[in-house]
Amino acid sequence: MTAFTEDGPVYLRLRGHIAAGILTGRFKAGDQLPSVRSLAAEHGANPLTVAKAYGSFQDDGYVEVRRGVGMFVLPGAADRLRQAERDSFVTGQWPRIREHIELLGLDAGDLLERERV
Repeated sequence: MTAFTEDGPVYLRLRGHIAAGILTGRFKAGDQLPSVRSLAAEHGANPLTVAKAYGSFQDDGYVEVRRGVGMFVLPGAADRLRQAERDSFVTGQWPRIREHIELLGLDAGDLLERERV
């Protein structure tokens, strides 16, 4: 899983949007997430697709469903999600990024300095 994907299936983009909200603190432990219908309307998505994204967070133990009330962020979700995202980045994305940097003859240190300017 990658939290900040701009490409790929709508379900993964929605998951990335929700993950970003949890990681940035927009959705804190105990906060209620937007309803499926609300998030679907906001992103022009099918409610079933939003439900799938929400279901994956429930399966991963980041949120809980309170029947008739909604979906809520569980305590510790941000820390666990951040660790999962770090692991995903280091094992999945970083090797491809590093390979691309090397292929182009770039220096990672120079790239980091460029960001600070």
